[in-house]
Amino acid sequence: MLDDDDDCERMTPSRRAVLGAAGALFAWSFVPKFAYAAAGARDPRFLLVVLRGALDGLSAVPPLGDPDYAGLREGIALTKDGPDAALPLDGFFYLHPAMPNLARLYATGQASVVHAAATGYRERSHFDGQDVLESGQGGPGQTDSGWLNRLLAHLPAGENISRKGVLGVGVVPPLVVRGEAPVLGWAPPRMARAGSDLIQRLEDLYGQRDPGLARALAQAKLTEEIARRQGMSGEARGGGGPDSTDGMKRIAEGAAALVGADDGPRIAALAFEGWDTHANEGGAKGRLAQLLGGLDGALATFEQGLKPVWTDTVVMVVTEFGRTARVNGTVGTDHGTGTVAFLVGGAVKGGRMIVDWPGLKLEQLHEKRDLKPTTDIRSVAKGVVADLFGISGPVLAEKVFPGSGGIGPMAGLVG
Repeated sequence: MLDDDDDCERMTPSRRAVLGAAGALFAWSFVPKFAYAAAGARDPRFLLVVLRGALDGLSAVPPLGDPDYAGLREGIALTKDGPDAALPLDGFFYLHPAMPNLARLYATGQASVVHAAATGYRERSHFDGQDVLESGQGGPGQTDSGWLNRLLAHLPAGENISRKGVLGVGVVPPLVVRGEAPVLGWAPPRMARAGSDLIQRLEDLYGQRDPGLARALAQAKLTEEIARRQGMSGEARGGGGPDSTDGMKRIAEGAAALVGADDGPRIAALAFEGWDTHANEGGAKGRLAQLLGGLDGALATFEQGLKPVWTDTVVMVVTEFGRTARVNGTVGTDHGTGTVAFLVGGAVKGGRMIVDWPGLKLEQLHEKRDLKPTTDIRSVAKGVVADLFGISGPVLAEKVFPGSGGIGPMAGLVG
């Protein structure tokens, strides 16, 4: 059983991932508009945000009503009162004070929180945990495709999106979007834009040597035109990476601009880094508070950037597993099990805590150390995509999340 940072292995990207990332080198890639046959039908957007490193759900959404909470969280426990008080949700659960935007969305019925949630994975390796989360399988190493890609491949017949691809944000698209369906890449520009002469030479080279890369480059050029129409210059910018407030905002701005375009993508996945808080995690202030503030700002950016289509949008925020219930000797938390997931968007049936609370007494903890998971995150994902895209339960159980027949779609997540 692994429980330290040494298990953060790196996968060698497949050629499919490299092809998907080709568009990211030129900053843009896209999926044409999702056309519905029925006039006036919902034109949904779905964005999956993965928090890499394992979010401490007991700090993000503290159960201040549980009498055993404070004793487990010595040095980082949040409180109901004071200048840095947690934000109330339902009287038992509260929200970290670094997340006022999420609190506002929750209060207006545009966000729900799923607590004590996890995948079916019960070990503590980041690499394997992320593999299970993104592949949608019951265990690690079972496939090199992701559940969002398989979702696209099994949308109802006639939906254009199934033939056009899924957007993966990052230099290398995350596993969740890889597979047989087209994978399209975008990343915030960090270098000067390639000149037309260089692009022409690459087109000639790829045209002679690699048709796959040639297609990816051609699509990237087309997408750049969409981005320009959305007011995105594509100019190189400084700032932090995907573990900083500025980096999260820039990633969210780009994803929202593309997903919100009339001829842009309808499904996208992106990742924010740095959630492995082994030491000096902090309570109302500190490292985790900064990360949660960055995530909160990104959610507000999604809301603003997707405003014209916000009523048809769901943003789902997930992480590979939680962290220990008890604080460790370096005032941090180690790899755990149960955690939280967030559902945000105008299409969310929000203002709800979705939880079967297991309790925090020693005998109630998973292996006497972690929050016990009582909700499978696959049930949540199934419920969202079933309502948004009209996917049947058997297709979800057999194709999108293979071998998950015993885990039904959670009902009533989308309004």
